[in-house]
Amino acid sequence: MASLENMAFISNAVSLFTYFHGYMNFSLTKSATTLTNLMGTAFLLSLFGGFISDTYLSRFKTSILFGCIEAVGLAVLTVQAHFPQLRPIPCKDAATLKSTQCEAITRSQGALLFAGLYLFAFGNSGVKAALPSLGADQFDERNPLEAPKLASFFNWLLFSITTGAMLGVTFLVWISTNQGWDWSFGVCTIAVTMGLLFLSMGRSIYRNNVPKGSPFVRIAQVFVAAIRNRNLPMPELADDLHQIRDKEARKGNEIEILERTDQFKILNRAAIVRSTEDSTTVIVPGPWRLCTVTQVEETKILIRMLPVILSTVFMNTCLAQLQTFSIQQGTTMDRSIRGFQVPAASIPFIPLFFMFVLIPVYEHVFVPIARKFTGIPTGIRQLQRVGVGLVLSAISMAVAGVIETRRKSVAVKHNMVDSLEPLPISVFWLGIQYAIFGMADMFTLVGLLDFFYAESSSGMKSLSTAISWCSLAFGYYTSTVVVNVVNKVSGGWLASNNLNRDNLNYFYWLLAGLSVANFGVYLMCASWYKYKKIDMKQVDADSKVDPEETV
Repeated sequence: MASLENMAFISNAVSLFTYFHGYMNFSLTKSATTLTNLMGTAFLLSLFGGFISDTYLSRFKTSILFGCIEAVGLAVLTVQAHFPQLRPIPCKDAATLKSTQCEAITRSQGALLFAGLYLFAFGNSGVKAALPSLGADQFDERNPLEAPKLASFFNWLLFSITTGAMLGVTFLVWISTNQGWDWSFGVCTIAVTMGLLFLSMGRSIYRNNVPKGSPFVRIAQVFVAAIRNRNLPMPELADDLHQIRDKEARKGNEIEILERTDQFKILNRAAIVRSTEDSTTVIVPGPWRLCTVTQVEETKILIRMLPVILSTVFMNTCLAQLQTFSIQQGTTMDRSIRGFQVPAASIPFIPLFFMFVLIPVYEHVFVPIARKFTGIPTGIRQLQRVGVGLVLSAISMAVAGVIETRRKSVAVKHNMVDSLEPLPISVFWLGIQYAIFGMADMFTLVGLLDFFYAESSSGMKSLSTAISWCSLAFGYYTSTVVVNVVNKVSGGWLASNNLNRDNLNYFYWLLAGLSVANFGVYLMCASWYKYKKIDMKQVDADSKVDPEETV
């Protein structure tokens, strides 16, 4: 399911820029911002999918429901691409059709386009939130035999995603270039539908989560209770705070109990038990006045995660440039290989191929060796893995600036600044920056997914997975802001529709410098983060449990 669904998603992520600019008559800047806004929305809405999964539906049902919505969105795009009356005449065809000027997209055509695009994005968001958690649920992270397999699962999930993406940027991009966009969108629709069928085949054997209510409500209860109890004296002993007891423990066979931490001590007031010794009546506090320590720590975990996720946003701002401006760079370069023209949108195959090769090496070589030294199932801590990715992303942007300088110098040398012909420089020069960023993505994406799933409480797994995708969402939105701000402040580094006259190399170097500064911020956030500590109580429904006994 992950492979087929991502094949459709990535193929559109790398080629919709060309569709907007070449077939919907958007400008270069509008094409870039429309694509980054769409991608940002797809990742940001995963929060909603995670909320639905944790609160109302199981992760399996959420994946099926949102997968169907995604398929409907792709079907709408297929219909629009197939019927000429539903889209404007492309500018590149205006001269052939003896049209006096390019037609702008009409309001009704735009409404159909954006309806299809955002149904596609909305459906994809729910799948992204629930599917990784559904797979991870099949492994018990507290079982010493299954814990290493859980760590491996995220590596192989990325491997599956990468495999689908490789097919997307080659096979589907070739279809859109040579057979038409209606065929490309149609194949995407079929791929997602097949993925849903494959996912449904395992329904009877999955470990399915039981929704535990809204995590947002539980978090709100902690803040409200802490405010209400602000004037109560803090107990001297931590054991005097309200924690999960026998009666609550019997609701399940095994429960997760989070230990109290010293960070954000003010929230501990939510777990203060009100004394009723002098009262003639017994007051049973409600959930908005008294919370368990586990519930308080669940809230603290989410607060501690926020600086980490925010400090990884800028890397994805850089990723957005590789899906927009770098693709446009490729259209100006020599893309021929022994007579075969490589579509510019297929250039991301290079980092995907590196990831395809390096993920098994990382899993079978690096992790076992590192595990012997660290004793950690993942080889190294998740946050360390993310840090390596951030360093590589900064290097990638610096290299991108050097290569763009080289590309522009070739245009000037051959007097082709305003030429529409391909420059005499191979498109595979772009493969260097893509390869480095591919390695960065391998470290960062898996590190974040593993980190947020492992660190979140049992009732917030899907929501936490969605939060990890939000780093991508904010990265795409930040990309739109950065492009507009840079254009305004610089006097138009990226304002022209001609990359040979723009200063894209300066823009890349600016991103490299900001990435270095961002890495410094990340180091502070990662050093400040405290990993959660849990006790597990094994509960026998027919026996009493000592509250102090842990397994």
